[in-house]
Amino acid sequence: MSEVAPPENLPKDFDAPAVSGCTRLDHLGVIRVEGADAVKFLQGQLTQDFVLLQPGQSRLAAFCSAKGRMQASFIALKRSEQEVLLLCAADLLAQTVRRLGMFVLRAQARLSDDTARWRLWGLAGSSIPADLSQTPWSASEAFEGAVIRLYPAAGVSRALLLSPADAPEPATGLLAEGLWDWLDVRSGIAMVCQATHEAFVPQMLNYESVGGVSFKKGCYPGQEVVARSQFRGTLKRRAFLVQGQASMAPGQEVFHAADPGQPCGTVAAAAARPGGGFDAIVSMQVAAASGGLLRLGSADGPVLELLPLPYPLLEDI
Repeated sequence: MSEVAPPENLPKDFDAPAVSGCTRLDHLGVIRVEGADAVKFLQGQLTQDFVLLQPGQSRLAAFCSAKGRMQASFIALKRSEQEVLLLCAADLLAQTVRRLGMFVLRAQARLSDDTARWRLWGLAGSSIPADLSQTPWSASEAFEGAVIRLYPAAGVSRALLLSPADAPEPATGLLAEGLWDWLDVRSGIAMVCQATHEAFVPQMLNYESVGGVSFKKGCYPGQEVVARSQFRGTLKRRAFLVQGQASMAPGQEVFHAADPGQPCGTVAAAAARPGGGFDAIVSMQVAAASGGLLRLGSADGPVLELLPLPYPLLEDI
């Protein structure tokens, strides 16, 4: 992977090296997949290669419809050959368990909502264990659970801690309210939520560039669409970072001055920016990101400014 440039366009007085602490991630839930065929079952349903994944390792993955549209996305942790945990948006968890469960058939695999058994924490800066690998999605055991390295954001190291519900909270201070949400956006990686259910194929959120898609594994729902998007011509939609002064939320449309009659993109994730304003991840037409005025919500809505992505795209590596 090519070297990533230092973060740009940070809020005034934002001191990345000083950011340290934790925050509860109650917007995420946990699906448990267990049984003799757990890995084989997920191998045939999600975009990630769970056969090659070793026990104790983590990866990004997506669950797509037959048309290649993402119905959910996960941070997946393979605990053993018979147990995988899928961390996903809490507002999609119940319907995802039901939908995935429809494909179990004769497989020896059982899906359940395992959220109550765990606590999810976001760790930033020096609160992350020093021995955790710097490679994104690396995992190590912690508190009878795991700590997973996430992509950095705005110059801040980040990780996700999965610990038993009765374990003590991390022995570190709490992050300022809303800071983790903003860092999540600045990482450039959006998780699918209810507002964006079936809105994107994986490449529209750059999942192929951040380890979320395997193009060497066997079939899964939507694979033909995902593969065709990657290998037959230029990708027409990508995820980009934007900033603006107006409040933004997942599902909102974005318009370009060259074609005011129809939206060029959709907000995938958004958060308040420290010091004022908002930042967002927008999945939009590549052509719209090449220049011209971007506006939120309508052709005459608030102006948005394009920011550089914090990681290289697969085609640039």
